[in-house]
Amino acid sequence: MSTTTVETPVNKQDSMTTATSRRTRRRGERSLAASLTSHGVLIVASVIALFPIAWLVFLSLGPDKDDYLHPGGIWDKMTFDNYAFVLQHTGFFDWLKSSLIVSLGTTVVGVFAAATTGYAVSRMRFPGYKKLMWVLLVTQMFPIAVLIVPMYQILSELQLIDSYLGLVLVYCATAVPYSAWLLKGYFDTIPFEIDEAGRVDGLTPFGTFFRLILPLAKPGLAVAAFYNFITAFGEVAFATTFMLDDEKYTLAVGLQSFISEHDAQRNLMTAAAVLIAIPVSLFFYLVQKNLVTGLTAGGTKG
Repeated sequence: MSTTTVETPVNKQDSMTTATSRRTRRRGERSLAASLTSHGVLIVASVIALFPIAWLVFLSLGPDKDDYLHPGGIWDKMTFDNYAFVLQHTGFFDWLKSSLIVSLGTTVVGVFAAATTGYAVSRMRFPGYKKLMWVLLVTQMFPIAVLIVPMYQILSELQLIDSYLGLVLVYCATAVPYSAWLLKGYFDTIPFEIDEAGRVDGLTPFGTFFRLILPLAKPGLAVAAFYNFITAFGEVAFATTFMLDDEKYTLAVGLQSFISEHDAQRNLMTAAAVLIAIPVSLFFYLVQKNLVTGLTAGGTKG
């Protein structure tokens, strides 16, 4: 007795469907070529972004002021003497003190003014509240060269020329409008029910703002603080015009002292530029946790 084995024919359509499903990538999964391309683009972009910084650090290690003309010769004579000279024989620490006073003062005053303005426009409906934000935006359209003369006259009348307070107020006038727009967009993402809950609990509008809203707005405040700090720390035109005493020069103004009409000590200038970047990097490190969240959250209204 023989046994006959019957082979079940495989459905050709089913096999093609299975093969197609194997070849189909899951949603969100990229191919190897796409991953390599994206990583390659990111590497190139990182190199382009970091190259100027690396080049500045490299030039700062050259002992001669003309080493930038022949950078290849720096490898054989690298030294940190430029940094020692800047720290010991210039007014670097006076410049640093002035920059920190002005920058931190601008950050505190500017963020407070921008936060209260942004919150008022976001929550309160008073006559002209929309026009107020547009007026703040228009103030950003004037170039610095146009603003210097009237600001100088105002500070002269107030006897604030060559004073830290005067420079802080000038920087706040330029930084607060953008910061107010930024924080207004962020306050819009915070539910209005939180304000109502504060009123139910007996909080005043100021109490609701300081105790409930500001803790929720930390990412937006971090972005505004970083913007105000950078605006004051790296600005040159206003600081050069309004600060007359050498001891009150900021770092950005002091950096210009290495270049004169007949001489250019570029080795010292690059070393000072590297040192100047350290406080900004530290400040960025303190706020970077909330920085990305604050930059993206204000773009949509929740």
